[in-house]
Amino acid sequence: MPVDISAGVFRPTFRVPWTSDEHNHVFPLSSSSLLKVIKGDITTWFVDGHSDAIVNPTNELMLPWVASVDLAIHRAAGPQLEFAIADIPEVQSGVRCPTGEAIITPGFKLPASRVIHTVGPIYWYEKNAAAILRYAYRYPLKEAATVAISTVKEFADDFKEVHFVLLLDNAYKDWLHVTRELLWN
Repeated sequence: MPVDISAGVFRPTFRVPWTSDEHNHVFPLSSSSLLKVIKGDITTWFVDGHSDAIVNPTNELMLPWVASVDLAIHRAAGPQLEFAIADIPEVQSGVRCPTGEAIITPGFKLPASRVIHTVGPIYWYEKNAAAILRYAYRYPLKEAATVAISTVKEFADDFKEVHFVLLLDNAYKDWLHVTRELLWN
Protein backbone atom coordinates (compact mmCIF):
# COMPACT_ATOMS: atom_id res chain seq x y z
CA MET A 1 0.00 0.00 0.00
CA PRO A 2 1.42 3.42 -0.96
CA VAL A 3 2.28 5.87 1.82
CA ASP A 4 0.42 9.19 1.71
CA ILE A 5 3.05 11.92 1.61
CA SER A 6 0.71 14.83 0.89
CA ALA A 7 1.27 16.23 4.39
CA GLY A 8 5.01 15.79 4.15
CA VAL A 9 7.46 13.17 5.32
CA PHE A 10 9.56 13.66 8.40
CA ARG A 11 12.66 11.71 9.31
CA PRO A 12 11.80 9.44 12.22
CA THR A 13 14.01 9.42 15.29
CA PHE A 14 14.66 5.68 14.94
CA ARG A 15 16.94 4.01 12.37
CA VAL A 16 14.46 1.71 10.65
CA PRO A 17 12.69 2.47 7.37
CA TRP A 18 8.93 2.43 7.09
CA THR A 19 8.34 -1.13 5.97
CA SER A 20 5.23 -2.63 4.39
CA ASP A 21 6.70 -6.14 4.43
CA GLU A 22 10.07 -7.88 4.31
CA HIS A 23 10.48 -7.24 0.55
CA ASN A 24 9.28 -3.64 0.35
CA HIS A 25 11.26 -1.03 2.30
CA VAL A 26 10.27 2.64 2.22
CA PHE A 27 12.67 5.48 3.09
CA PRO A 28 11.99 9.24 3.20
CA LEU A 29 14.17 11.12 0.70
CA SER A 30 12.89 14.58 1.53
CA SER A 31 9.81 16.15 3.06
CA SER A 32 7.93 15.41 -0.17
CA SER A 33 9.45 12.24 -1.63
CA LEU A 34 10.06 8.58 -0.88
CA LEU A 35 12.52 5.94 -2.02
CA LYS A 36 11.38 2.29 -2.12
CA VAL A 37 13.67 -0.71 -2.33
CA ILE A 38 11.61 -3.65 -3.51
CA LYS A 39 12.45 -7.30 -4.11
CA GLY A 40 10.51 -8.29 -7.19
CA ASP A 41 10.31 -8.71 -10.95
CA ILE A 42 10.53 -5.43 -12.88
CA THR A 43 8.61 -6.95 -15.82
CA THR A 44 5.49 -7.30 -13.63
CA TRP A 45 6.03 -4.29 -11.36
CA PHE A 46 3.52 -1.46 -11.23
CA VAL A 47 2.16 1.22 -8.91
CA ASP A 48 -1.61 1.31 -8.41
CA GLY A 49 -2.20 -0.76 -11.55
CA HIS A 50 0.25 1.09 -13.80
CA SER A 51 3.55 2.90 -13.73
CA ASP A 52 5.11 5.64 -15.76
CA ALA A 53 8.35 3.92 -16.78
CA ILE A 54 10.87 1.23 -16.01
CA VAL A 55 14.60 1.42 -16.73
CA ASN A 56 16.12 -1.26 -18.94
CA PRO A 57 19.89 -1.83 -18.72
CA THR A 58 20.80 -2.55 -22.32
CA ASN A 59 23.74 -2.53 -24.71
CA GLU A 60 24.60 0.06 -27.37
CA LEU A 61 22.62 -1.78 -30.09
CA MET A 62 19.68 -2.16 -27.68
CA LEU A 63 19.46 -5.87 -28.47
CA PRO A 64 18.80 -8.29 -25.61
CA TRP A 65 21.45 -10.81 -24.60
CA VAL A 66 21.09 -14.21 -22.95
CA ALA A 67 19.94 -14.39 -19.31
CA SER A 68 19.60 -10.65 -18.76
CA VAL A 69 17.08 -8.15 -17.42
CA ASP A 70 17.07 -6.73 -20.96
CA LEU A 71 15.93 -10.09 -22.38
CA ALA A 72 13.22 -10.46 -19.72
CA ILE A 73 11.89 -6.97 -20.51
CA HIS A 74 11.91 -7.69 -24.26
CA ARG A 75 10.02 -10.96 -23.79
CA ALA A 76 7.42 -9.40 -21.47
CA ALA A 77 6.91 -6.38 -23.77
CA GLY A 78 6.30 -8.56 -26.82
CA PRO A 79 7.56 -8.33 -30.40
CA GLN A 80 6.41 -4.72 -30.80
CA LEU A 81 9.37 -3.64 -28.69
CA GLU A 82 11.81 -5.28 -31.12
CA PHE A 83 10.11 -3.50 -34.04
CA ALA A 84 10.27 -0.15 -32.21
CA ILE A 85 13.98 -0.64 -31.51
CA ALA A 86 14.65 -1.65 -35.12
CA ASP A 87 13.18 1.74 -36.14
CA ILE A 88 15.73 3.63 -34.01
CA PRO A 89 18.60 4.69 -36.26
CA GLU A 90 22.19 3.91 -35.35
CA VAL A 91 24.06 7.08 -34.35
CA GLN A 92 27.27 5.35 -35.45
CA SER A 93 27.98 1.86 -36.69
CA GLY A 94 26.77 -0.64 -34.07
CA VAL A 95 25.43 2.04 -31.70
CA ARG A 96 21.79 3.08 -31.24
CA CYS A 97 22.21 4.27 -27.66
CA PRO A 98 25.67 5.47 -26.56
CA THR A 99 26.95 4.66 -23.07
CA GLY A 100 25.52 7.04 -20.49
CA GLU A 101 22.54 8.07 -22.63
CA ALA A 102 18.94 6.86 -22.73
CA ILE A 103 16.20 6.21 -25.29
CA ILE A 104 12.52 5.86 -24.41
CA THR A 105 10.11 3.47 -26.15
CA PRO A 106 6.52 2.46 -25.38
CA GLY A 107 6.12 -0.41 -22.91
CA PHE A 108 3.72 -2.34 -25.17
CA LYS A 109 2.60 -5.43 -23.16
CA LEU A 110 4.42 -4.37 -19.96
CA PRO A 111 2.46 -2.80 -17.09
CA ALA A 112 4.79 0.21 -17.52
CA SER A 113 3.72 2.67 -20.21
CA ARG A 114 7.33 3.44 -21.16
CA VAL A 115 10.74 1.74 -21.13
CA ILE A 116 13.83 3.87 -20.59
CA HIS A 117 16.69 1.98 -22.27
CA THR A 118 20.09 3.03 -20.97
CA VAL A 119 23.62 1.75 -21.47
CA GLY A 120 25.93 1.67 -18.49
CA PRO A 121 29.67 1.46 -18.64
CA ILE A 122 31.33 -1.92 -18.89
CA TYR A 123 33.17 -1.45 -15.66
CA TRP A 124 36.44 -3.12 -16.48
CA TYR A 125 37.31 -0.93 -19.49
CA GLU A 126 35.79 2.48 -18.83
CA LYS A 127 38.40 5.02 -17.68
CA ASN A 128 35.98 7.00 -15.53
CA ALA A 129 33.23 4.50 -14.78
CA ALA A 130 32.10 6.20 -11.57
CA ALA A 131 31.26 9.40 -13.46
CA ILE A 132 29.38 7.51 -16.15
CA LEU A 133 27.55 5.44 -13.52
CA ARG A 134 25.82 8.65 -12.47
CA TYR A 135 23.80 8.50 -15.70
CA ALA A 136 23.52 4.78 -16.30
CA TYR A 137 24.71 2.07 -14.04
CA ARG A 138 25.94 -1.54 -14.06
CA TYR A 139 28.04 -3.75 -11.76
CA PRO A 140 29.60 -3.76 -9.22
CA LEU A 141 26.31 -3.67 -7.30
CA LYS A 142 27.32 -1.66 -4.25
CA GLU A 143 28.97 1.06 -6.35
CA ALA A 144 26.00 1.16 -8.71
CA ALA A 145 23.64 1.40 -5.73
CA THR A 146 25.74 4.16 -4.16
CA VAL A 147 25.74 6.24 -7.34
CA ALA A 148 22.05 5.68 -8.12
CA ILE A 149 20.81 6.35 -4.58
CA SER A 150 23.08 9.40 -4.15
CA THR A 151 21.81 10.82 -7.45
CA VAL A 152 18.17 10.22 -6.52
CA LYS A 153 18.83 11.80 -3.12
CA GLU A 154 20.41 14.84 -4.80
CA PHE A 155 17.29 15.33 -6.96
CA ALA A 156 14.78 14.16 -4.31
CA ASP A 157 12.50 17.17 -4.72
CA ASP A 158 12.00 16.29 -8.41
CA PHE A 159 10.22 13.02 -7.57
CA LYS A 160 7.26 11.92 -5.49
CA GLU A 161 8.48 8.31 -5.36
CA VAL A 162 11.42 6.35 -6.74
CA HIS A 163 11.29 2.56 -6.74
CA PHE A 164 14.32 0.30 -7.14
CA VAL A 165 12.98 -3.16 -8.04
CA LEU A 166 15.59 -5.91 -7.68
CA LEU A 167 15.08 -9.56 -8.59
CA LEU A 168 18.14 -11.29 -7.13
CA ASP A 169 18.66 -11.70 -3.38
CA ASN A 170 22.24 -10.40 -3.43
CA ALA A 171 21.29 -7.30 -5.44
CA TYR A 172 18.32 -6.60 -3.17
CA LYS A 173 20.43 -6.99 -0.01
CA ASP A 174 23.24 -4.80 -1.39
CA TRP A 175 20.85 -2.01 -2.43
CA LEU A 176 19.02 -2.16 0.89
CA HIS A 177 22.34 -1.99 2.78
CA VAL A 178 23.58 0.99 0.73
CA THR A 179 20.22 2.75 1.07
CA ARG A 180 20.37 2.43 4.85
CA GLU A 181 23.96 3.71 4.89
CA LEU A 182 23.21 6.74 2.70
CA LEU A 183 19.83 7.73 4.08
CA TRP A 184 20.25 7.00 7.79
CA ASN A 185 23.82 8.22 8.42
